Amino acid sequence: MPDTTPGPSTLLPALPPLSAQAELLIELGVHEIAGLSAGEIRDFAAETDSEGALLAVHPDRAPASAVAPLLRRDGKPGFVVVDMPDVDAFTPCAVELPDAPLYVVTGLDRGDHMGNWSPDEALPALTKEDRTPLLLTEGIHWVLQQPEALERNRCFMTIGSRLRKTDGSLDARTPAIWISNGTGRDGRERRNAPKVGWCWWNNRHTWLGFASTTGRRP
Repeated sequence: MPDTTPGPSTLLPALPPLSAQAELLIELGVHEIAGLSAGEIRDFAAETDSEGALLAVHPDRAPASAVAPLLRRDGKPGFVVVDMPDVDAFTPCAVELPDAPLYVVTGLDRGDHMGNWSPDEALPALTKEDRTPLLLTEGIHWVLQQPEALERNRCFMTIGSRLRKTDGSLDARTPAIWISNGTGRDGRERRNAPKVGWCWWNNRHTWLGFASTTGRRP
């Protein structure tokens, strides 16, 4: 059992201003994926006063399968592992999202101090600290805006997204974002590319923290 005393994660540079984040989403075509105009995203950024926050698009508007390929590392696009064709079925679990196409995520933390914890161990610790885990799409948006948030041996899980099965139980897979080694079905050409994959709910990984937030607001 890991030490359950939360500690500080590695400090990352401040996120770009919301106006700059909006321009990147427009440049990447995320507004078109979401069925929004460029003006709507620019207006939201201009009217929202939230320094250091992340601009996110609701997963119903921009699902993980559509935005993961926009990630870049060493000039290589991001991808979803082949054995996760149901990636978009991983929806918010015990996380309340604003009822709006655009919202901001505040107080981001990569959860480095939770490396070698299982999701089952990390979730109650986050809750105790009044934090909620990131959704997969929020994690993707974070790496889009701040590529240095994804480092070798310091990648992260996004356990705010879970797949609920037809019998009402939760799938044991939990989504994560890390860096491909170019092995197995990833293919050598994908070595060092950003990768959306999954881990088991009760497993621990020394190189995976648990990304979380202090809140979300429209």
